[in-house]
Amino acid sequence: MFNPLADIVTPRLVLRLMPEEVIAACLSHQLEQAVRLFGTDIPAELLEDMSGLEYGRKELEADSAYLPWSARAMVSKAEGAVVGMIRFHSLPNPEYLQQYAADAVEFGYEVFTPYRRQGYAREAAGAIMKWAAENFNIRHFVASVSPDNEASLKLISSFGFSKIDEVMDEVDGPEHVFLRVLPF
Repeated sequence: MFNPLADIVTPRLVLRLMPEEVIAACLSHQLEQAVRLFGTDIPAELLEDMSGLEYGRKELEADSAYLPWSARAMVSKAEGAVVGMIRFHSLPNPEYLQQYAADAVEFGYEVFTPYRRQGYAREAAGAIMKWAAENFNIRHFVASVSPDNEASLKLISSFGFSKIDEVMDEVDGPEHVFLRVLPF
């Protein structure tokens, strides 16, 4: 039986939901407590920009159904360490995405500096899109990427995303908006 809260497992990663108490410890800059609660190493780099965790916590407070779509740590099977984060920005079909596609969902990711350029973002992005498609019949995926982020632009392009808009994000500045439509 499908459990939407279960880990998403890839060849090299475990995409594990971050429990509310771990997120709260991170947001309080209590990294040691977060590590103890989560049971694996979390790089201090996570504390440098926690806007995604803050946004996710607000989404969860507004609607508990957001939980399976919230922040997942990318845990390396080989190292047992958190190498990055990935999350959906909302439940499927939020009002702000309806201008692009019905039943769309947007996701974002970050790979921490020592682990970049090793294919972790590709592996995690592919896995969460597959998870959403197979378990929730999601066919429209949105990703917003800074026009200066060449690695993410290349990654998004490799999945077949097409540029559909340019926006000014309040936190991240200018972003290009991309859409991927999976066949039915």
